[in-house]
Amino acid sequence: MTDEIKDKCGVFGIWGGSDSAYRIYTALFAQQHRGQESAGIAVTDGQRLDAHVGMGLVPDVFSDKSILTRLEGKAGIGHNRYSTTGSSKLCNAQPLLEEYVGGQVAVAHNGNLINADLLRQDYERRGHIFHTSTDTEVILHLLASHHISKRDPLVEALMHLQGAFSLVFLFADRIEAVRDPWGWRPLVLGQTADGAFCVASETVALDALGATLIREVEPGEIVTLSDAGVSSRRFAENEQPAHCIFEHVYFANPSSLVFGDRVQLVRERMGEKLAKESHVEADCVVPMPDSGRSAALGYARASGVPFREGIVPNRYVGRTFIKPTQEQRDLAVQLKLNAVAEVINGNRIVVVDDSVVRGTTTRGKMAQLRRAGAKEIHLRISCPPIRHACYFGIDFPDPSQLVANNRTIDQIAAYLGVDTLHFLSIEGMLASVNRPPDNYCTACFSGKYRLSPERPVSKLDLERNQLRLYN
Repeated sequence: MTDEIKDKCGVFGIWGGSDSAYRIYTALFAQQHRGQESAGIAVTDGQRLDAHVGMGLVPDVFSDKSILTRLEGKAGIGHNRYSTTGSSKLCNAQPLLEEYVGGQVAVAHNGNLINADLLRQDYERRGHIFHTSTDTEVILHLLASHHISKRDPLVEALMHLQGAFSLVFLFADRIEAVRDPWGWRPLVLGQTADGAFCVASETVALDALGATLIREVEPGEIVTLSDAGVSSRRFAENEQPAHCIFEHVYFANPSSLVFGDRVQLVRERMGEKLAKESHVEADCVVPMPDSGRSAALGYARASGVPFREGIVPNRYVGRTFIKPTQEQRDLAVQLKLNAVAEVINGNRIVVVDDSVVRGTTTRGKMAQLRRAGAKEIHLRISCPPIRHACYFGIDFPDPSQLVANNRTIDQIAAYLGVDTLHFLSIEGMLASVNRPPDNYCTACFSGKYRLSPERPVSKLDLERNQLRLYN
């Protein structure tokens, strides 16, 4: 993806075995692609919970190895964050660790709740105090409120949630792993060679630990990990699945098994479908690194046009959107990707990327290829045009900022400066995965939402509510 849009988050939990904190660290490192803003680990020794969170990448947050030594316990959970509700600041870093009448609890969340604003306002009117601006904290208030219930308080709390949530809770004596009834975000169960059970957002985390995949956590299921082993109960009946197809388009690691499909193979199939839908005479197929490489391989294989690495990334250039001036942002874009003149100059090239969001970075890259001497540029995108907002864990901007919003394909091509442009059809995208088409959420492409918030949801809603209520 060329526009710096992210979802998401990564969660992990493990019960049993040795070196729990270091294993969690390793699993978070394997899932670093799911969030780079903050990271954290919470552990239990069977009696008390302890935690450490910080801003930045996993190795930065845990650069002092004494932290992992201090966090040693019999079990724990971890989190990588990219903010989709609440800004990127330390108080929003997870796992959130709190103490209530039921004892200590820590929670880590991947997803987005569409009713968090209403739930929070209700609690604030009743005198509850919130310490963060993230939707995850609402879940802890629900849990505390239902502690006196004669029924299962966790089940009672979860029944109030609407939206996408893959959760791991850490209590002194157990881990509870939860997946929403629609299955928006992935969550899997595994076991290490020494018998410890673990849950993770992606199977790549299990691979990093040499763990074996047992199965997915089912939508609407709670899986408990404890000294007694693994047990399961349901808090909701399955809804019609709404697996986020963008996990396959961009978010997940290519080596992961997500929603029953190997991500790398899905992306190659998307490239093959793209070639069949949009054949053009060309001299070479060039991937946009690194996000377009898998689809470009499939495109080249299906089209018979040679695959060439014509764009080389500079991995030491920071994110372009944090540069303070437009001139600096433009210079960073130029540095980030470098064209290989002998591949580009005088050739008709098919450039393959996974998606285009705002289009500003893509436009700069296409101009760079023109300056490198590209004779023709045929841009091929291995997903449909993104025209709508996402409320379920992807930080897409306001629809008015999306390049495909209210533009025709020809208008988008003219804006990006390419000779031809083709987006993979929704049908082609869904034909690339193994589960039935109606098992996937495609709302950001189609505008057809499985669930819709009562009003438009913004990333900073809960922060604005704090200002409204207390200033």
